Amino acid sequence: MNTWDMHCDVLSKLLLSPELRFDDDPRLDVTARRLKAGGVRLQAFAIYIPEAWRGKPFEAVLASVDAFLQRISSRADMLFIRTKQDLETLLQPQETRIGAMLTLEGADGLEGNLAYLRIVHALGVRTLGLTWNEANWAADGVREPRGGGFTAAGRRLLAECDRLGLPLDVSHLSVKGFWELLERSTQPPIASHSNAKAICGHPRNLSNDQLRALIAANGRVGLTFVPYFLRGDGGEATIDDVLRHLDHICGLGGAKHVGFGSDFDGIETWVRGLEHPAGYAMLAEALEKRYSAELTEGFLWRNWLSYYQGRLP
Repeated sequence: MNTWDMHCDVLSKLLLSPELRFDDDPRLDVTARRLKAGGVRLQAFAIYIPEAWRGKPFEAVLASVDAFLQRISSRADMLFIRTKQDLETLLQPQETRIGAMLTLEGADGLEGNLAYLRIVHALGVRTLGLTWNEANWAADGVREPRGGGFTAAGRRLLAECDRLGLPLDVSHLSVKGFWELLERSTQPPIASHSNAKAICGHPRNLSNDQLRALIAANGRVGLTFVPYFLRGDGGEATIDDVLRHLDHICGLGGAKHVGFGSDFDGIETWVRGLEHPAGYAMLAEALEKRYSAELTEGFLWRNWLSYYQGRLP
């Protein structure tokens, strides 16, 4: 089995609690042992600045990179994914290591400084999520009441990301910002951890028009396992709820544009059967019963592969 997960928040927990063990600590959702149990072959690790570090944002970004390098990517069973060649190595039949990709959730940590953007790109960050829920110096988040788009500085950020070839992530971005990004950026964006608003009306989910636009742009959507993004009635979320969102996006023409971005370690309630990465084995079984082998492989990893193969340096 081969699964790629394009969003988790382990790094923010490691930043707050240096004693946590990535190998098998029960206080983490994502551990090396659980990734192996779930057949996860690539995990994206998001840099997210926790509240305790908000006064020193770029320092928090660098500390998160250091935690990733020292405690995750340096392990003998992990492979840091920065380039197309790294992906080719990961895909070799004899390769047993798990790919680890570094992403940034929220441009806040860059402090409006494009030199900081270039530094984190050089350090291996391979996707930039522009906001969290509120506004920052670059753009408004989806929960910002004014619902604005990009600032002038944010537009310069978009241009520099285009020059670097750094993929952009619209999860958490305001609706106005979403459409402005599609208009201004030359790259197809992703939504690393968002679901379908037509199925569950949470503000963080994407409308049919947004989903169709991402699909038309050859972007990608990572379905997330946040229960209240999956169903709005407060009931217990199950794998069937995940599949409802998957079916909907496929119905919009997105079968080759959808994968998974769990948000593990960024959530406090879980989908039954998907409490941590080992649950991907159960999700894969459910997909195999419902879809062809080709579609199942696409959802689990090939759709993400085809995106990043064309965008890594």
